[in-house]
Amino acid sequence: MTELHEILYCSLLAPGQPTEVVGQIVTRARARNAMEGITGLLVFDGMRFCQHFEGPRKQVLGLLNRLEADPRHIEMRVVYEGGLSKRRYQRFEMGLAQTEDVEEGEDLAILQQLDGAEALERFLALRPRLDIAG
Repeated sequence: MTELHEILYCSLLAPGQPTEVVGQIVTRARARNAMEGITGLLVFDGMRFCQHFEGPRKQVLGLLNRLEADPRHIEMRVVYEGGLSKRRYQRFEMGLAQTEDVEEGEDLAILQQLDGAEALERFLALRPRLDIAG
């Protein structure tokens, strides 16, 4: 059985990038993630990204390296990383939740400041309130 790994990071949309780029990112990511066995959720509030993804350790770390090199976002910070015994996402390769809700935007701003299990718990608690496109 392949060792599962998960990562949660937060970042900001790079200056000059249109918000429409998020749809393009997700469209391309879904195909590649399906091939690599990566599932997850990207939340975007018009300014901030928070993405939680999981899958085989090697592929997850490869995706992290690609994300760190992506110029479409800045100030990327991994707030949680660790092993995983069972997938949290079963239905899709990469879900997208775009929110303009002030409360959810505040949650993302707070989440950016957290680390470790506290950050992961806050993100997982946010998921049921999101309208996720899969």
